[in-house]
Amino acid sequence: MFTGIVEELGRLRSRNTNRFEFEASVVLEDAKIGDSISHNGCCLTVVEMGPGWYAVDVVDESLSRTNLGDLQPGEPVNLERPVRPADRLGGHIVQGHVDGVGEIVTAAPDLRVRAPQPLLRYVVEKGSITVDGCSLTVVEVLEDGFTVAVIPHTAEVTTLGRKGPGDRVNLEVDLVAKYVERLLVERQG
Repeated sequence: MFTGIVEELGRLRSRNTNRFEFEASVVLEDAKIGDSISHNGCCLTVVEMGPGWYAVDVVDESLSRTNLGDLQPGEPVNLERPVRPADRLGGHIVQGHVDGVGEIVTAAPDLRVRAPQPLLRYVVEKGSITVDGCSLTVVEVLEDGFTVAVIPHTAEVTTLGRKGPGDRVNLEVDLVAKYVERLLVERQG
């Protein structure tokens, strides 16, 4: 479980097929092999590590559902460690299970994202959405996507301030909305 509050802007160090190595410092402070770390909103398991770097294996399913396959060595990545039960929940409940990939139409601070149509039913005005692992509040729901306001601090310390029109972003919609829909469907069926 994550909060969507990015702790660090790491970098892709290298990639060998499905093995990705990242450079980082903050998320490595108490990390060990087997721990989860969110990468642009995608939860991945640490499988190897050394001073200032760690590796994860990204399965084909994750590559097909995220923008991680687009990353080139040296590119920044939003990183977050899982929330601990004693931590404050500064963002919203985020699983790190990316629901789909959107496309930036207008860059931050007035970020507009085109989203896959099946996800839009879970997007509501003033609701939460995760964009590349960042917990954000929806300003407006559009026919083909949504808008969010990105504060200068978020733009500075995450990838959102570096991305522009045409760039792909990972999206995770609100978990509660998906469960409510499932319960309603089962009740009606």
